[in-house]
This record gives sequence, structure tokens and C-alpha cells, in this order.
Amino acid sequence: MKDFREQVAGLKIITVSGYKAHEIGVFKKSDPAVEIIKKAIKQQLLSRLDEGLEWVLISGQLGVELWAGEVVLELKDSFPELKLGILTAFEGHDEKWNEANQEMYQSISMEADFVDSISRRPYESPQQLKNKNFFHLQKSDGLLMVYDEEKEGSPKFLWELAKEYSAANHFELMQITFQDLQWIVEEEQFKNE
Repeated sequence: MKDFREQVAGLKIITVSGYKAHEIGVFKKSDPAVEIIKKAIKQQLLSRLDEGLEWVLISGQLGVELWAGEVVLELKDSFPELKLGILTAFEGHDEKWNEANQEMYQSISMEADFVDSISRRPYESPQQLKNKNFFHLQKSDGLLMVYDEEKEGSPKFLWELAKEYSAANHFELMQITFQDLQWIVEEEQFKNE
């Protein structure tokens, strides 16, 4: 990990995370919810680019994280200084995914500016996931989460850790809730009428 720390020393870095696709009932990439979530992420990242955002980190999980990766790659057309880092919890984290999901991950990781695994071993225990969460917080200036406390899921662990971490460190928490997503849906409907 030494190389990554040296590359990003002193840069503005945001980790993006949130629900896995199945946790919010998304089973196809063509689901309209994907575009709404990507639009919400894009809005947040665009507002941070004016403040000097240079890196977006994800751990490469299916769902919000890979959609965020796609958003960053799209934004790079207009903001070539923006970089995408993928720091997975363990080696081979995508090996049990279906072929379409593996292809999506591979296409995003091939365009990312930095890809590595925090644990250089395959999955062994939940501790690797806890280590990944803490590592991402330590290496970021903030966390953008697509998460609503009213619908718990796997993001709960990172969100709770981030709240504790931000209380003791200079660290910004940004949240996209289901209400935020609903406002985007209503805004889109209003534009189309």
C-alpha cells in the first residue's frame, strides 16, 4: 500500500460506498434506479470538484460502489485530473460473481488509476472487511454514502464506524438518503412534463 499513500499524500480524497444492488432490489443494470443513484452521486461529486476533489475511492463492491466507479470514469472526460482508486478488502473479491458482474468490475478496474487489495490474501474472515472499512476512512477526507438509516443493510457497519471516526477526526460525512433519491425522481418527472 505504500505506493498509494505516496501518490495521494495531501490530496482531497472521498470514499464512496452504499448498498449492494440486491439490498435495494436492483437486479439488472438497466433498472431505472441505477441511473437515479448515479445522478445523485454525480451531483455530490461535481459539487466537491469545485472544492478540489482529486480522488474517489471505492472497494469495488457490486451496487453503489461500482456505479460510483462508472460515474467517476464518465466525469474524467470533463475533469481529467479526477482519479479513481479501487482498494478491495481481499484478493479475488469478485471470483464468485457471475460473468456479467465480473466483466463490469474488470472494465471499471482497467480504467481506474489505482487498483490494489488491502489484504493480499483471499477471503478468510469478516475482519478483512472491518480492516477495509477502517483503511478507507483513514485514507479519505470524507465519506459519501448512499444509505438510509431506516433501511439497514451492509452499509450500516461502515456508516457507524464513520460516525465514530468523524467525531474524533477532521472527516466529512455525506449521505444520500431515499428521500434525496425521491427528489431526483420528482425533478426528472417535472422536467419531462
